[in-house]
Amino acid sequence: MCPALFVAAQASGQGKTTVTAALARLHVRQGRRVTVFKCGPDFLDPQIHAVASGAPVYNLDLGICGPADAAWRLHRAAQQSDLILVEGVMGLFDGSPSGADIARRFGIPVMAVIDAKAMAQTFGALVHGLATWQPDLPFSGVLANHVGSEGHARLLQDSLRPGIAWYGALPRDADAALPERHLGLLQAAEIADLDARLDRLADHLARTGAADLPAAVAFPAMPAPSTAPLLQGRRVAIARDAAFGFIYPANLDTLQALGAELSFFSPLAGDALPQCDALWLPGGYPELHAGALAANAAWQAGLKAHQAAGKPLLAECGGMMSLFETLTDRDGSVHPGAGLLPGHTRMQTRLAALGTQFAELPEGRLTGHTFHYSRSETPLAPIARASTPTGREGEAIYRLGRLTASYVHFYFPSNPAATAALFGGAL
Repeated sequence: MCPALFVAAQASGQGKTTVTAALARLHVRQGRRVTVFKCGPDFLDPQIHAVASGAPVYNLDLGICGPADAAWRLHRAAQQSDLILVEGVMGLFDGSPSGADIARRFGIPVMAVIDAKAMAQTFGALVHGLATWQPDLPFSGVLANHVGSEGHARLLQDSLRPGIAWYGALPRDADAALPERHLGLLQAAEIADLDARLDRLADHLARTGAADLPAAVAFPAMPAPSTAPLLQGRRVAIARDAAFGFIYPANLDTLQALGAELSFFSPLAGDALPQCDALWLPGGYPELHAGALAANAAWQAGLKAHQAAGKPLLAECGGMMSLFETLTDRDGSVHPGAGLLPGHTRMQTRLAALGTQFAELPEGRLTGHTFHYSRSETPLAPIARASTPTGREGEAIYRLGRLTASYVHFYFPSNPAATAALFGGAL
């Protein structure tokens, strides 16, 4: 048993991430061990929550990660934590499977976060709809965001039907807001005063009684999967900085469970590619740092030498973008890329692709997702194409020697053996 809360909303943009991070920081300051999960294949919100809670943040998704993956991670967290917080994705009932499906499956009480800055008694009607739309949903209560005054908060609280818990309110506070860009929030390392913002948010919540623990939930025992050491003795280099920061902690765990030694480096800091047997270039923001990447001659030379030696290289989304001959940023400036892949990539203002993807590779089936604003053109013929849950054609997957590149961000726990094969391990 462990107290747990599912933080949801009626739509994106209501402040779920802000409230979840504030709750995590508030309870940590009270000496509690807090584990935060994020629904869906998000990279940015988990970075914020990791700072707020002081612990790694894992993803829960019944499609990409799977029910068994979610079950054993929740059970493990319940054994190690005083509080589990799960941040939902989009609106509570959006998607298939939805955040509501996760809350229902694991019996996690739902707390809705509603932006109330332009709302009065309609607040209660909206909460009533969320609470009753699916009668079997374990709906608990609501927290109001962007409240204008104590009087406004009382008006909102008084609008609630009996049986709906009031979790408190956050006032409007521009100094505590979390900054954003085109893919979402800024990466945690880019927000210099993040700790101060989180403490300020926690202070606001502390005044509303939000420090009380929610109801305890029983998470049935589920053993962690067993993974063969197929990468034993192999060193995997991983680019990790502001340009290549989209990394699931579960992916790192999987590589280590496979026996790999992980070697992190920062191309933006001027690091050369370390000695390694395989290389992973995760997604991120190469378009924001294309000039610095192009100026790192040692990094560029190391990439070319790695490819010439026939060593495995996995490049995902932003990692792939950095390998084309040129990259055109959002301002129209053209930057030289590493040139390992023929072709070009160009940023655009419109979203190019978003959603779950399933990839059938020669190494096996991997799940993942795609989310990008760029388009790439290459004469290479794809080795495969991912597909969506509805069967539509998804992202191209390219193979050039031992280099595998795609816009898909793969979830390594979905197939550790296939992951090992991508990085040079035996099937």
